[in-house]
Amino acid sequence: MYLKDEFVWSDIPKTDGAKIAVLTPQSDNDFIVRKIVLKSGGFMPNHINKIQHQQFVLKGEAKVIIDGKEIHAKAGEFLYIPGGVSHSYEACFDKDYEFLCMIPKKDDEIEFL
Repeated sequence: MYLKDEFVWSDIPKTDGAKIAVLTPQSDNDFIVRKIVLKSGGFMPNHINKIQHQQFVLKGEAKVIIDGKEIHAKAGEFLYIPGGVSHSYEACFDKDYEFLCMIPKKDDEIEFL
């Protein structure tokens, strides 16, 4: 078990105000759980991942665009992003946006659009 003080936070490249920490140990798990914090006013540009994402919003609100469809995501909601589908995030509601992002433990490729 990891304690929150043991998580290593990193800036997410090509974003503004976004940090990420891996919450699961690097073991034989078949998935990885990450926590992402997007500061109020921050954004992650439109991009495509090769692998799917399952996300649970912990705190705040954001405009999330998945495959061209705009979603006003809020705490307590679940988002699914299939592999190969474009998506972006903008914390534009004067609140930090925090979510868990679960991905399969597979090689990923990211293409910024």
